[in-house]
Amino acid sequence: MKFTIHTLAPMAALGLMIAAVAPARAQVADACPRLPGDSGLTWTERSGETFVVCRAVTEDGREAFGLYLAADSPFQPRRANREERGVINGQDIRWYSGEVASEPDKLVRETLLELDEDRVVHIWLHADSEQEMQQSMRTVEELRFEDTRFSSN
Repeated sequence: MKFTIHTLAPMAALGLMIAAVAPARAQVADACPRLPGDSGLTWTERSGETFVVCRAVTEDGREAFGLYLAADSPFQPRRANREERGVINGQDIRWYSGEVASEPDKLVRETLLELDEDRVVHIWLHADSEQEMQQSMRTVEELRFEDTRFSSN
């Protein structure tokens, strides 16, 4: 294939546009903790001045789990809903059962993790099977929050 100036100019322009978008995408990823490389998940992120919501989605667009990073969380664990124990970011945690009113057969687990004196993370998992729930729990337990770029202004 023979390239001329006219065919190379659009390709160069496309390369510049891709290079300009790449740093913006990297900045979004910084708000959420790094996912394990073999998870097959990607983050979608939404944020406001005082919070960040990260949703780990599968290749087909389903949410595997999500987390809410802020100075405080509306989630208040109830002792009666205690379930499994786990470790996230080096901290012992307790998973709590929950429910989705519109999907009564959905398995739901939630936990609250304190990152430092002014940041907490509410993590939720929704699964259709016990096997799916255990896989999500293992993935969440591999998350590391020390590199998370979030400030509570």
